[in-house]
Amino acid sequence: MILDINRKKVTKNAYRVTKVREKTALRVRVPGGEITGDLVEIVSKIANTYGDGRIHLTTRQGFEILGIDWNDMDKVNEMVAPLMERLEINHIDANAGYPAAGTRNIAACIGNKVCPKAQYNTTEFAKKIEKAIFPNDFHFKVALTGCPNDCQKVRMHDFGIIGMTLPKLDKSKCVSCGRCVKKCKSLSTGALTTVNYKPQRDHDKCIGCGECVLNCPTSAWTRDPKKYYRLAIMGRTGKRNPRLAEDWIIWADEASIIKIIKNTYDYVDKHIDRSLPKEHIGYIVDRTGFMEFKKWALRGVDLPEYSVMKNNIYWSGMKYPGIK
Repeated sequence: MILDINRKKVTKNAYRVTKVREKTALRVRVPGGEITGDLVEIVSKIANTYGDGRIHLTTRQGFEILGIDWNDMDKVNEMVAPLMERLEINHIDANAGYPAAGTRNIAACIGNKVCPKAQYNTTEFAKKIEKAIFPNDFHFKVALTGCPNDCQKVRMHDFGIIGMTLPKLDKSKCVSCGRCVKKCKSLSTGALTTVNYKPQRDHDKCIGCGECVLNCPTSAWTRDPKKYYRLAIMGRTGKRNPRLAEDWIIWADEASIIKIIKNTYDYVDKHIDRSLPKEHIGYIVDRTGFMEFKKWALRGVDLPEYSVMKNNIYWSGMKYPGIK
């Protein structure tokens, strides 16, 4: 069977080249990992009508619909249009399918919709980032987690966003039970100590986990209503040098993080090696140096005065023989 298909074009359209030559698979975006039951039914209908009935739940919280015939792509695009509309996926013509596949689905843990440890609504923030950066053909991976427990494993991504809380103490409510100090020592970083029978917080040690808030029996500790984040950058898996993301900015705000990610697209557009099928951001940073990346990433960014930024970052990770 001879297929007259521009495979480079369709793979950018979120269709995958598979082991079976005449078949493809569609990757469906679900920004923030939250979807309603009626939209899941649409995914199921596509799989049963034009696929082979199988749906793979991807590591990035999307759906991959298997066994689609290349010749049915236009029909599948029509069926996927309501998904794109309801999930607020940026597009020009929904019936043409996804406008790009480079920027991967933005993944997120359940967040404070359910989890008492989460510091913010991860899905809402994920959708804001989705609106700002998709569509794009550059290979970016962004993930969000609600607290330092990092259930979403965001340190394996180009941009990992970790929720932080700034705990506030009302001394008039404190009964000097010492529970917050014990929990901070056993579950976190020991940022709390007892001074004159009252807890005292070391801001430099505090990672914003909120264990003091969760474990105070009198609600003397509360969360600052402002939202704070830890931004870890350039984690990756892969063949050459897998590594965990390193913290760059702590006590950051939403607007600054979104601006930094958007600026990074401009940086990649300037420095990417276009002779390669794709080049991940971390390798470009390794090649140009962190200072060049930082110069681009911080353009027009006005970090809050309480933010703390590392001047330089040094990654480690696994080094395979022969790889510099």
